[in-house]
Amino acid sequence: MAKKTHYHTRFEPGGFYHIYNRAIDRKPLFKRDENFRFFLSRMQKYLSPVLEIHAYCLLTNHFHLLVKIRTQFPPKLRSGEADVHLIVTQHLQRFFQSYAMAFNRQENRIGSLFQQPFKRAHITSDVYMTWLVFYIHSNAQKHAMVDDFKKWKWSSYRGFVEQKGPKRRREIIACFGSREAFFQFHNQQLQTLNFLSPTRLDWLQGKQSPL
Repeated sequence: MAKKTHYHTRFEPGGFYHIYNRAIDRKPLFKRDENFRFFLSRMQKYLSPVLEIHAYCLLTNHFHLLVKIRTQFPPKLRSGEADVHLIVTQHLQRFFQSYAMAFNRQENRIGSLFQQPFKRAHITSDVYMTWLVFYIHSNAQKHAMVDDFKKWKWSSYRGFVEQKGPKRRREIIACFGSREAFFQFHNQQLQTLNFLSPTRLDWLQGKQSPL
């Protein structure tokens, strides 16, 4: 269960956040590969103007994103002293609505698809960041979708392995100290999978380890 603060955390320019949510009643959010691809394409379309995606994992009934709020928005998004939190929240809501409408048409269903409101946690330390990135990437193994999270294709882990994608991933690698340390951490902490959760990761604010 998410902490109450995860429903009310405000988005601030330059801040890192863990955004996560699931389908209502833990029902499927993705049923086909095309659904995963469509979610990623909608994510790029609706969210790239206001934030950067640094890590992600999509599971059959939920998702996890690690994002950084942009410090500058396109002029058309800013109107005087427009509230950054409001702008980001509106883009996230439009993204969720766009995906839900397409999925509902596919499944011939009506009504809400996502739990409301979506959850988010502010990331305030490198220690928190390293454990969160590991948690996101290993989530498919945690939920028994695969026997090895490295095989799950709907996460950003492969992008780090193949060194493909945005240069901003260097900022994540820097939290681990090096690429070697990044992969070593992912391999060494698998025994913690059953222990970790979004709320337990909150213990890392100002701490050295969740264990």
